[in-house]
Amino acid sequence: MRVLIVEDDTFIAEALLAGLRREAMAADLALDGASAMEHLACHDYDVVVLDRDLPVLHGDEVCRAIAERYSGVRVLMLTAASALHDRVDGLRLGADDYLPKPFDFPELVARLRALQRRAGTPPPPVLHCADVRLDPFRLEAYRADRFLRLTRKEFAVLHQLMAADGGVVSSETLLEKAWDEHTDPFTNAVRITISTLRRKLGDPPLLHTVTGVGYYLAQAR
Repeated sequence: MRVLIVEDDTFIAEALLAGLRREAMAADLALDGASAMEHLACHDYDVVVLDRDLPVLHGDEVCRAIAERYSGVRVLMLTAASALHDRVDGLRLGADDYLPKPFDFPELVARLRALQRRAGTPPPPVLHCADVRLDPFRLEAYRADRFLRLTRKEFAVLHQLMAADGGVVSSETLLEKAWDEHTDPFTNAVRITISTLRRKLGDPPLLHTVTGVGYYLAQAR
């Protein structure tokens, strides 16, 4: 999942950024509404965590613009205002969910995952390919009965490959979904991560390369 955090309080913003990355989400940060619109024009986000009271361009305007221009992007609105009319106003603007501050981080994560499921055809709670099992909510992966000790990037890449259900996933897509905006598009990070993931998965090989196209998971024939 790729998430854009739009929050002008740098302490809260950095805490959210670090926390979501620990949850194997690709997270970017914008500190004002105008910067948020620039990010949205450049990247494909699944969910936007949007503070309502933003400088430069108010969060209400950002929310309205997302609803009008980016129909596939879900909005979780954050605000210190918790009155009923504030929540109603936020939802009327186009927000998909509303979380008053202060909030518990596990609840935020649960709401983000719920919004991701709502964005399209929900994937099965647990993904399978041959004898590999991946639980995206518990952040656990196994091959047969062997627990796979994966880094968050390896887990995110494996998640994308398993969600593709045998389809080829390009390096560009993996960079978009598993890394953040500061990643060099010419980096070899994907190739290195694929190499270590292939080693950790072990034999018989499941992770295959289509030269010049991308990668896919399938049981060897």
